[in-house]
This record gives sequence, C-alpha cells and structure tokens, in this order.
Amino acid sequence: MTALRDSYPLYLANEAQTPNLDLEVTDKYTGKVATRVALANAKIIDAGIAATVEAAEPMARMPAYARQDVLAHCVKRFQERFEELAYALCIEAGKPIRDARGEVTRLIDTFRIAAEESVRMTGEVQPLDISPRAKGYQGMWKRVPIGPCSFISPFNFPLNLAAHKIAPAIAVGCPFVMKPASRTPLGAIIIGEVLAETDLPKGAFSILPAQRDGADLFTTDERLKLLSFTGSPGVGWDLKARAGKKKVVLELGGNAAVVVDADTDLDDAVERIIFGAFYQSGQSCIGVQRIIIHASIYDELKDRLVAKTKTLIAGDPREEATFVGPMIDVKEAARLDSWIQAAVADGATLLVGGKREGAMLEATLLEGVGRKAALYAEEAFGPVAILSKFTDFKDALAEVNDSKFGLQTGVFTRDLYKMLEAWDHLDVGGVVIGDVPSYRVDNMPYGGVKDSGLGREGVRFAMEDMTEIRNLVIRRR
Repeated sequence: MTALRDSYPLYLANEAQTPNLDLEVTDKYTGKVATRVALANAKIIDAGIAATVEAAEPMARMPAYARQDVLAHCVKRFQERFEELAYALCIEAGKPIRDARGEVTRLIDTFRIAAEESVRMTGEVQPLDISPRAKGYQGMWKRVPIGPCSFISPFNFPLNLAAHKIAPAIAVGCPFVMKPASRTPLGAIIIGEVLAETDLPKGAFSILPAQRDGADLFTTDERLKLLSFTGSPGVGWDLKARAGKKKVVLELGGNAAVVVDADTDLDDAVERIIFGAFYQSGQSCIGVQRIIIHASIYDELKDRLVAKTKTLIAGDPREEATFVGPMIDVKEAARLDSWIQAAVADGATLLVGGKREGAMLEATLLEGVGRKAALYAEEAFGPVAILSKFTDFKDALAEVNDSKFGLQTGVFTRDLYKMLEAWDHLDVGGVVIGDVPSYRVDNMPYGGVKDSGLGREGVRFAMEDMTEIRNLVIRRR
C-alpha cells in the first residue's frame, strides 16, 4: 500500500507554495499526526481571489475543446494515481479502504462527466414575434460563465464533493478559490497537483486550506460571484446571510428516511439498508437514519437488521474487511453517543450496538425513539439508525415529511401508484424507489429542500448555477 508524503503545499494561482506547515492532518484511526499541510492566511486568500479576477476573462475565452482537454487529463491522472488517492482518503477521513476506492471511482466519473458536458453548453433560438409590436424581431440566448467562484467542501467526501465544484467550474470556464475541510485537505490538494500540470490560465484555481475563523473572505468578498458550500446547516445558512450579492448554492444536512412496504424483498432490503445506514461510519448526509417499516413485516425485518448489524467488522480502515471505521474525531463520536444515551433514558430501546471507544462508535440500531429526541429530529451523521412502524402508506410519507430536512428518501415498494404518490408528496429533493436514500449517481440532479439546502449539484446542474443567461435580440427592418 502507498504512503503519505511528509508534507503537502497549498496552491495559489495554479502554483504550489509552502509558506508554512501549520496544519496537522491526523490519521483518524490512530489519532497520530500523519502529515502536515500549508495553511493559508487572509493575505494568501486575498491574493487567490485577486488571481481569479485576473483569470476570469482568459478562462471565459478558453475554447470548449481546451476545457475538455484539461478535464480529460485529470481523468487520466486520477486513474494513474488511483491507489494513492484512496490511501490518502483512508487516512485523512478514516474511511474504510473499500469505500475510499469507491470514492476515487466517483471522482473519476465526475471529471469524465464534466469533460463530456463541457462541449454541450447550448442555448436557444427564441421567436419573439408573439404580437404585431414584435414583428421583425428575433432572439436567442446562450450561457456565459458567472465569473470567480468560491468553494467550501466538507470532510466526509473530500474528493468527490470537491470534484462536484471544481469539475463543473472548469467545464464552464469559471476560475475559483477552494477551501477544503481542514481535517481532510489532502484530496483537494492532490486535485490541485493534477490541475497544475495543465494549461489552465494563471489564477484559474487556488486550493487554500484555512481555519474557519480566518476564512471570511471566501464568503464575504464581493469580487466573488458565486459561493458553493457543502457542510452543516448551521454553518451554511450563516454563510448565506453574510454572502452579500453573490449567488449561493448550499448542500446541507439531512436525517434521511427509508420506507419499507409490506411487499418488499426482505433479503434485498436488509443488504441495502445496512449499507445505507453504516457505510463510511454513517457520515453521509443521505445515510439512512430513519427506517419506517410496515407493521406486517416489522418484527422479521427488525430481527434481520439486528443480526446483520452484529456481523459488521469494525476497526482499522486500512484493512480490506473493515466496514465501519472511526468517526471523524472523538468529539463527534461523543456527541452522537450522548444522543443515543439520551434517547434510551427517554424510553427508547437499544437493539444492537451503542458502545464507544474514542472515535469508534459501534453500528447501532434503536426503536421507540421519540420524535423530539435529537436522534430523530437532528442529523446523526454517524453509524446510528432508528426503527419505527406504520400501517397506512400515507402515514409513512407523513412521517418522512415530519422533519426540518428534505434531502432524499428511499422507498421499497412494488406498487406503481405508491411510487407516484411518494414522488408527488414527499417534500425532498429526490425519491429513490427500490433502494435506500443513500444512492447517488454523479450526473443526476442532487440537492435538498427546507434546511437541506438551495440549488442542485450533479455536473450539468452545477454548470447552470455557474453560468448566466445572456440574451441577444435582432431587429430586421
């Protein structure tokens, strides 16, 4: 297996720089310092933003085939550095190595999709002669880059969620500054290394790890035309309030539910629900948190889920057999542990798991959790799921909607009419039939409603946010 380097730079205006090595990146399983990374201060961030302003016109004038070549180069280099990327992700995020490889695959997919979409930015010819006053007029419109962008990415998918911002920006011709999560900066930095091998105009990108308290310019600087943030709702909505006139895209949290109807294949449902609840230690905004089961199959499915959960291997994420690794840090594991204990004290039943050692929290299932409990109402963001039962399908949909979040929902049903009813009435950004809400393909529109955010990612949809419509009207005498 590969190894991390002793240190990594930041990227300012396409160039690697090492003004310091102030950021310690820990091995999330051992807790030991794994490497050190350069940390940007306000002066460096300001210089990065200034560079994007200078790069805005050269980027906008870059022909589509040249942008496609940059993205294709990235795909090739990520394939060549596949194991290095997976190992870095395994160490910095504590992600089991099999999940880490899956994320590298998605990184490659995202850049490949962006390469394809970069030459498909079309407009429309629009008739304007809708009344006599418009006789002789015709119109057409096209999309143009919005300009310098600011990206803030989270710790849980350090590669692919950075890719969902970077790749569309290159595809449309927008320069950008990115702040990766300070706990997991390596993935974005390696993307920067690959971008630095290309012919992007100087200033097209800066990858700038920074502490949150020194990173206000990513949000408030008026030279930036778009802010795209993925992270917690509390932080995201605060950033929106301080973002000024720029466009804001927010991908925030969730407490995703899966509805399991009476006609479900239980063997299939168990495999998918266990995956959705516990992959990468449950640290996914569309991880299964609420499992809503038809009363006629509740006891059998509960027993099967408990039995399967007991078989999951937890431990060192480097080991191929590990399914549940550490949470991102001890503080987050302790927070979720306290939620579990509070739910039990309030009358919930612990079915399996519930023990914690440092950042390692066992895969945990509970039932009878009250709707006012944090474990029901908030985003758990860890290896915990809660079970409840229903008899009427409409009541199950109402229970899904009984949340301040609305990202994605899974529905196991074979009934076409129930599928359509779920699609019509669930107040979420996406409905997944026959599977868990944790499923995502990187070209589909992805995002939420309510406290789960604003806007949509998925390469083509992010490209729309990173462009503006420019209209043309022609008068013929």
